[in-house]
Amino acid sequence: MSEQSGDPKILLEHVTKALVDAPDQVSVSQIEEDGEIVLELTVAENDLGKVIGKSGRTARALRTLLSAAGIKAQKRYALEILE
Repeated sequence: MSEQSGDPKILLEHVTKALVDAPDQVSVSQIEEDGEIVLELTVAENDLGKVIGKSGRTARALRTLLSAAGIKAQKRYALEILE
């Protein structure tokens, strides 16, 4: 198993690309703030609703996935979905 397979940034990118209609427009940038790693997710405007989901359920699930990956890596991750 490669070292990159455990990277939450790559995990978020793969999951998001599976959800949207325009996977080529998915990008994830990583910023470190106050001991927390913030992953900024950018998708096509038409796919924004798919990533957020009904009542924010999909976004909440993505944040839960990042939290679980962070526990394994012993780091704190936060997700920001940019418009």
